[in-house]
Amino acid sequence: MRRTFLPIFAFVVGLVGLCIAAFVVLMPKQDVGTSSVGGPFTLTNQDGQRVTERDYAGRTHLVFFGFTHCPDVCPTTLQQIGDVLQALGPKGRDTRALFIAVDPERDTPAALKTYLASFDPRIVGLTGSADEVNAAVKAYRAYVRKVPTKDGDYTMEHTALVYVMNGQNRFLNALNLTRPPEAAAAELAKML
Repeated sequence: MRRTFLPIFAFVVGLVGLCIAAFVVLMPKQDVGTSSVGGPFTLTNQDGQRVTERDYAGRTHLVFFGFTHCPDVCPTTLQQIGDVLQALGPKGRDTRALFIAVDPERDTPAALKTYLASFDPRIVGLTGSADEVNAAVKAYRAYVRKVPTKDGDYTMEHTALVYVMNGQNRFLNALNLTRPPEAAAAELAKML
């Protein structure tokens, strides 16, 4: 009984493997859907020029939502982005990072220009009307909420993700900034 079991078992295992291989090879190829993160926007840069997502098409770029009155997350992230861009060396000279301000009441083009002077010049500040900013937030599936503070002022809660967008303005991945800039730059270089 045992002698006949092993050849039958081996035959069945081989037949199952053959069926799986045939299924994988003969299965019709399906189009993989692209992510619906990102989309059209019209905003104003820190120099007062109107721009759209088409102005950044053709090359991989980063997108980060934040605001100039942010006490820690935004300046830290912008510094980390700058460090990654520096670590890219010559390969990253045309790479841009878009800093989309989620506080259009305070973040005017002039305020963005002053604020961003402390960071890598490849970081571009973008702002607009509340409707324009909200449209960009929605396109990127980001989160923003105005939160009153005890002193009568307010702060902004927001998505702190750094989006990596390809030359067709399609989402590739989130940039992991929890590691040394050289490691993040090596990952980003593969997407350029």
